[in-house]
Amino acid sequence: MLFKFCLAGLAAVWSLIAAPVLASICMDKSMSLEQTVDAINATDGCDSAMKLFTDCAYSASGDVELGAAVEKKCERDFHLGTAEKRAYQRRMRVCDHKYDNESGTMYSSFTAFCRAEVAQRYSRQARKTSGASVRP
Repeated sequence: MLFKFCLAGLAAVWSLIAAPVLASICMDKSMSLEQTVDAINATDGCDSAMKLFTDCAYSASGDVELGAAVEKKCERDFHLGTAEKRAYQRRMRVCDHKYDNESGTMYSSFTAFCRAEVAQRYSRQARKTSGASVRP
């Protein structure tokens, strides 16, 4: 009996110190962070990637990976010259430092969304300039 009690206690302690697995309800199913990133990567463009990010966000630090996937998807739409690249990087740094004086994982989410929105704006502008379809 004592052995079972110790095992139960050990299991309880282990479950508390184990790394949390991030999961969300996204696209009407439970998805891990990695599955959500894969779904973003599989979208047909920047705007759909951003929509999926918005729909599947954790509102916590897990959004950093999701936002990075959106940035990568959107950056495929534009090629920047030296001055434009500096301006883009400056806008990204503004996002990176916008919440420097705040604490909590939700601010990581806000930063990820800010960066993804900058990338989306550049993507839309590039598609508009090239005559490609720009969907809201």
